[in-house]
Amino acid sequence: MSEEKLRVISIAHTAVSRAAGRLRYAPLAGRDDLDVHLVVPQRWKQFGREIIADPPADAGITTHVMPILFSHAGPFSWYLHVYPGLRRLIRKVRPHVIHLWEEPWSLVALQARWLKGDAGLVLEVDQNILKRLPPPFETIRKSVLGATDHILSRSSDATMVVEARGYSGPVSMIGYGVDDTVFTPHRSSGEKKDPAQFVLGYVGRLIEEKGIQDVLEAMARTPVPVVLKLMGEGPYEAALREKAAALGLSDRMQITGWDEPAKVAAFLRSLDALVLMTRTTPSVKEQFGRVIIEAQGCGVPVVGARSGAIPDVIGEGGWVTPERDPAALASLIEAIHADPRDRQEKAAAALENVRLRFTYDAIAGQLHDAWKAAAAGKRAAAV
Repeated sequence: MSEEKLRVISIAHTAVSRAAGRLRYAPLAGRDDLDVHLVVPQRWKQFGREIIADPPADAGITTHVMPILFSHAGPFSWYLHVYPGLRRLIRKVRPHVIHLWEEPWSLVALQARWLKGDAGLVLEVDQNILKRLPPPFETIRKSVLGATDHILSRSSDATMVVEARGYSGPVSMIGYGVDDTVFTPHRSSGEKKDPAQFVLGYVGRLIEEKGIQDVLEAMARTPVPVVLKLMGEGPYEAALREKAAALGLSDRMQITGWDEPAKVAAFLRSLDALVLMTRTTPSVKEQFGRVIIEAQGCGVPVVGARSGAIPDVIGEGGWVTPERDPAALASLIEAIHADPRDRQEKAAAALENVRLRFTYDAIAGQLHDAWKAAAAGKRAAAV
């Protein structure tokens, strides 16, 4: 197979959207040693919104937009969907590797495990809390992990989960990627930042577990005149407004709704620091925090809680503080506000963190390495 292209089928519901999932594959397009087939659903529902698949657009990547079963199962679609046309595609492509950007207890992972034949199986995992799943999902996870040749893991906690459930093969780390043509420190015309303001911000769902209430509590404890800007929507918005009013902070908290990536980038560039104060619960621990690398790509350092993957993703490009501790956060805010040089150094480190670890070129290289390793392992086992 030295001159034969490595044929890969990558199955990823996240890649229904080009911006959310397909850009990571673009650096692999047109490579002489790869034949990549990307499988995405025709339609996907997420957080109450229906997403229609973007049409194939990357020359050199064959994108198969395919119908799925169980597309109307609400949030359970993440685990219940399957592709009726997958068997036919596998027979046609004859892949050396099947890559799943899906969790190992999902029905589509089980479907791929049954249909893969001699292909190597590469699994990309996010789940970072060890818990026993209800039937039949625990059995599905065991079956899929037993047939997996390589794990791409989002965090050390995610690695611990699959190893605790019986996986003993090779593991590589992989992050999410950031579009460095959009999330850039270069301001567009018309963008301004008031140097007299000290602005913290958050982008994401407005839910209790994200710890925004801890930021408000910290603001109430410090004399620093912090302005808190939030971009997002969610069921906790009313509670946050009530909290801000009770603390006398209503005039220092601003909430705007979701917007397109370019507007998100402009919002991030208006901040002195992003805050992500996720609260760990029995069912929630930050799996990655994609907004961290989007902010860092804009040259904005990050203040994060010690929840899940947050400290590792931040790297040297920000500061870490205990969860659920407004007093500690208030002290950190005062230190950051008082030291512009530290903020500048952290901003430079944030840009370097993204350049080295989280560009789409870096992520594509990690995918390629895992695919090659899985295929080589299969060849060695067949000798």
